[in-house]
Amino acid sequence: MVRRFLSVILVLLLTVALAEAQPRKPKKVKCRDKKFPLCYHKQLLCPDACHRDCVVDCKSCLPVCTPPPPPPPPPPPPPRRVRCRDRNFRQTCNKDFICPSTCPRTCVVDCPSCQPICALLPPTPSNAPPPPPAVVVTPNSPPPPTVVTPSPPPPPAVVVTPSLSPPPPPPVVVVTPSASPPPPPAVVVVTPSPPPDSSEAAGGKRVRCKNKNFPNCFLQEHRCPVSCPDQCEVDCVSCSPVCECNKPGAVCQDPRFVGADGITFYFHGKKEKDFCIVSDKNLHINAHFIGKRNENMGRDFTWVQSLGILFGTHRISVAAKKTATWQNGIDRLDLSYDGESISLDESEGATWQAAESAQGTTTTMTRTRDTNEVVIEVEGNFKIKAAVVPITEKDSRIHKYGITEEDCFAHLDLGFKFFSLTDSVNGVLGQTYASSYVSRVKMGVEMPVLGGRREFASSSLFSTDCAVAKFEGAQSNNSTNSFQYANLNCASGLDGRGVVCKR
Repeated sequence: MVRRFLSVILVLLLTVALAEAQPRKPKKVKCRDKKFPLCYHKQLLCPDACHRDCVVDCKSCLPVCTPPPPPPPPPPPPPRRVRCRDRNFRQTCNKDFICPSTCPRTCVVDCPSCQPICALLPPTPSNAPPPPPAVVVTPNSPPPPTVVTPSPPPPPAVVVTPSLSPPPPPPVVVVTPSASPPPPPAVVVVTPSPPPDSSEAAGGKRVRCKNKNFPNCFLQEHRCPVSCPDQCEVDCVSCSPVCECNKPGAVCQDPRFVGADGITFYFHGKKEKDFCIVSDKNLHINAHFIGKRNENMGRDFTWVQSLGILFGTHRISVAAKKTATWQNGIDRLDLSYDGESISLDESEGATWQAAESAQGTTTTMTRTRDTNEVVIEVEGNFKIKAAVVPITEKDSRIHKYGITEEDCFAHLDLGFKFFSLTDSVNGVLGQTYASSYVSRVKMGVEMPVLGGRREFASSSLFSTDCAVAKFEGAQSNNSTNSFQYANLNCASGLDGRGVVCKR
């Protein structure tokens, strides 16, 4: 009996040993990725090298001992296409735009500048409760509301101070022993600074929104973008910096006009010639063009060097002096009133005022910078901002002006605002203010050019002999238009929509 029992045990031990000596069955595995339908849920056996520890590479549909590399991240969504939704800008901004890379899905079109800009998103509300206010305990603090005294001597006091903001944070426990300890140090909360503006790396000019009607953006500081590091302003609506060259009336490179209808057109004129740009019953403005011949294009590169302004019985001239090497600190403005030279102190805010005219109006000239910038205003008639600027080496290289060291072609950037034009007004710019004006420029082309060089030509800076002249030399009482247009900036900061600039 004992022998039989030992034999059974020996047989069992041999069976177990033989079973352990044999290899284990390989594990069955399946592809779990539905993107591979030919391999999805297909049963495979692990290889001998890892018969119990393998995975399926769904792409090759083979079992592998090491897991395959993770799939690449999905490509980013394509940039969003946007367009201007304001019907008032159908003629000037009627095309699709692609959002910039900084905000590929959250941009909008700024209709006046006809450019896509990143919209200012509202802050995302946080579900986390605000942190409890810092608690500072001093020796002279009032007695605690709850004091536990089981037996003398009295135990430490327990003070529970709830937070004022829901939900209440855990109570702050302060233990005060019998001897008053020194007050603990104040709790200092360090708030991380917000990330810098996206254009801050460019080191551009700092600008702010100055319109109090936009409190969420008012006085917020921004930096000019890389494309215009020194010439930008803040669009308070989107609360972002916008290049002046992208704003209505902002004009750069070859001469462009932006009329009262908001349409941009080019008038090249001719170098060393004078042209009538505004002519009305009591206002006449001629512009003297300087330029450089472009042999490849068959026309001149032109800029406005001076203005001749006639109103009532008076005349004003404003001009840019010729200069070879440009320096911002040297004043290049030349001003005169009724033939007498005007000298303004080289300090911002310096003002000259003429005696009251027979029509009861006053004329003022005010510097808006220490040098090279002035505002000329005749009460109830017009306001002009003029700035002397050069053609830089960068401008010359990009646009192939061919400017040399002998002359940097200092010229005027101009901004206009009119207060008493009549319906008979004419001139390169003035005609766009007439109520019956219909634009003659060809829309839809990259460079719409306005002709009529002969009809706008004048014999000299103060001549009124152009074919479209309307000047009578006295204030007209039948003025029908008072132009108070908004949203115009052409290196001028003036509010109005009629602008001519040469840059």
